[in-house]
Amino acid sequence: MASRATNLRPVRTKNPAGRTGKKSRKKVQKVLSTERDYFDYNLLAIVILLTCFGLVMLYSTSAYEAMREAKGDDMAYFRKQALISAGSLVLALVGSQIDYHFIARFALPIYWISTALLIITRFAGRESHGATRWLRIGPLSFQTAELAKLAVILLLPVLIVKIGHKLRGWRAPALVFLFGFVSAFCTYVFTENLSTAIIILGITVILIFITHPKTIPFIIGGGIGAVLVAALVFVLVNTANSGSFRVRRIQVWLDPEAHASEGGYQVMQALYAIGSGGFFGKGLGNSAQKLGALPEAQNDMIFSIICEELGVFGAVLVILMFVFMLYRLFFIAQNAPDLMGSLIAAGIFVHISLQVVLNIAVVTNMIPTTGITLPFVSYGGTSILFLMAEMALALSVSRQIRFRS
Repeated sequence: MASRATNLRPVRTKNPAGRTGKKSRKKVQKVLSTERDYFDYNLLAIVILLTCFGLVMLYSTSAYEAMREAKGDDMAYFRKQALISAGSLVLALVGSQIDYHFIARFALPIYWISTALLIITRFAGRESHGATRWLRIGPLSFQTAELAKLAVILLLPVLIVKIGHKLRGWRAPALVFLFGFVSAFCTYVFTENLSTAIIILGITVILIFITHPKTIPFIIGGGIGAVLVAALVFVLVNTANSGSFRVRRIQVWLDPEAHASEGGYQVMQALYAIGSGGFFGKGLGNSAQKLGALPEAQNDMIFSIICEELGVFGAVLVILMFVFMLYRLFFIAQNAPDLMGSLIAAGIFVHISLQVVLNIAVVTNMIPTTGITLPFVSYGGTSILFLMAEMALALSVSRQIRFRS
């Protein structure tokens, strides 16, 4: 196990006589007593707060749909999510007591297991809502792409630390990028989950950017990538006869009303919900769009129901909670005892921020529709389980931070 590093300078005491008397010993003990281990209770508090808020909004959003599908049980979605959330929180608290250096030893096996599960999903997965993204192992069913995100967040910091100063060149960063790209590629090809593939690539590129001494190559690469994406969108939009559902999604994004029968209906209903909420909303539980008008409101589109019931005030409140969570992750990354801990916290920061931004952008029709949930709020047992696993890693890093009071 790697030794713990601290951000503190060694404390020295003067004793001209070369003796260790009572006064000298008391002075040393007093100085050492000011050095204490740290645990980020603020991060834990915001995780619990967001989870509880998500459960309240989930019940409000899903009660009508649950009554239709679960023979009158309006708490079907809520009960399942609450049990998984409570169990995942307990596991996160237990996991936070494990040294992340010990967990990092298994980073590569976890990565290969996640990649294998992505491939298996293609052939033995369970289909739901037109996509095969779930794998059933005994009584458990989970999205394998969620494990892939956690695997990349854990493996890439380990690789970067091992590479060390060699990261200054281009071969070492290319090797790190290759691992992230393989995971993203398998996620897209074998589970058809483009949004998660984009998030994995985003985590990979940003972690390399953080540790690489040069900025110009990333600026050039970003510019070239933006031009290529714009050109691709232009070509796809003008391919009116294409049967690709991704082309239709871009066309729906540009004009949802004209393509209401091809996927624009959900986006339009989400925008109606946001617009009708006003500043303070219609009140908790008073949404009209959740009563069958907005499909899958408890999943990807739950932010629109928040806006309808709690208004702009509620939307800003949710965003501020996420901002505070990201601030705590940034604090942990900045004060971590070593580079590995810092990069693990940074990877979690990138994941949460990308997922929140992409979900809100989809709901407000700023980008084409893609299946991505709002962390800790949307319905999904797999999502909350692996999010709590990430929080356990972040809290584990925070435990090794030391400070002087």
